[in-house]
Amino acid sequence: MKKLVVIGAGPAGIMTSIAASKENSVILIDKNEKIGKKLFITGKGRCNITNNKDISEFFNHINTNKDFLYSALYGFTNKDLMDFIVGLGVPLKVERGGRVFPESDKSSDIISALNRELIKRGVTMKLNSEVLKIVPNSGLISHVVLTNGEIIKGDDFVICTGGASYKSTGSTGDGVNFARSLGIKTTELTSALVPLNVKEDYIKCLQGLSLKNVLLYIYDCKKKIFDDTGEMLFTHFGISGPLVLASSSKIKSDHNYNAFIDLKPYIDENELDRRIQREFLEFKNKIYKNSLEYLFPHKIIPVLMTLSEIDENTPVNSITKLQRRKLVGVIKRFPFTITSKRDLDEAIVTKGGICVNEINPSNMQSKKYQNLYFAGEVIDVDAYTGGYNVQIAFSTGYACGSKIK
Repeated sequence: MKKLVVIGAGPAGIMTSIAASKENSVILIDKNEKIGKKLFITGKGRCNITNNKDISEFFNHINTNKDFLYSALYGFTNKDLMDFIVGLGVPLKVERGGRVFPESDKSSDIISALNRELIKRGVTMKLNSEVLKIVPNSGLISHVVLTNGEIIKGDDFVICTGGASYKSTGSTGDGVNFARSLGIKTTELTSALVPLNVKEDYIKCLQGLSLKNVLLYIYDCKKKIFDDTGEMLFTHFGISGPLVLASSSKIKSDHNYNAFIDLKPYIDENELDRRIQREFLEFKNKIYKNSLEYLFPHKIIPVLMTLSEIDENTPVNSITKLQRRKLVGVIKRFPFTITSKRDLDEAIVTKGGICVNEINPSNMQSKKYQNLYFAGEVIDVDAYTGGYNVQIAFSTGYACGSKIK
């Protein structure tokens, strides 16, 4: 029986260890005091384990190197993962957008079940142990050296150290540094699925306001680069929320982008105008600032008044058609300027990593070192929110672990 050394106890490392344990003696190393530390915070602590969409639809939600993942995702699908988790005694449920969570809404239930399975499979877990370097010899990996000086030898080695986001969970870019030291090509690590900074002060005045079912669209000069509907949140620096995180993969931090929110995306301008006329007619004795409270959250009304350039004390019955149409335009094209992404440490997922042309997509094996493999976020692949990134980690882990014999 061969000895397999797995570095990183996130979803990729856990699944690699479980899948490989039948044919190998496995040692799983992690710098943290417990496994699955980043998995613990996914889905706001509820563990969005995967998505219930047909596996063929997953590729529409992958941003980078989707073709590389065909073998892995079809080899261990979302249905396979859900069956596996349920088989470990954790019931699952499906929510909006196909997102899959444990019925308990506790990520700890998933992690505890995986921990029990690792023990059951005889995997040796070496926690609170950080790998300092990976040492090659004659074209193969010989051993790893821990920060305490301990040397761990093995027959095969898997790097599952994640990206460089959420550094407090141990994702500090170690895997990319290991790869570079071994002469393996990597791409730059940048933020993906990250909040965005905005120029206008009136956006920051909306801090804490959450909007649902709005349309966000973004332009790079005159070219539309993103449009989708969903939920977003205003912050002290700009915007966040699921819709914004999805858009961030289209943003570079070297120039500004013109962005707009359609606050009423399911009705056209003419219908919206008629609706506002009805509101104005009902509240004809009110002033402008008190006439929109049934249409919009209180916090955004002062901003709408400023952008529509109608004095807040104007009597509703004296607002002209031209002024009303300007208000309609603001509602349908609420404007602001995106200046940059937030820092990598605030990103949910890292963009970049080990170049996919360095890896065999069928088993995640390095093309440079026969006994070295990669799985999970350390590879240059990333997807939108909704459980897709976690599924990629489990699928690449399975593709790797099930082939090592």
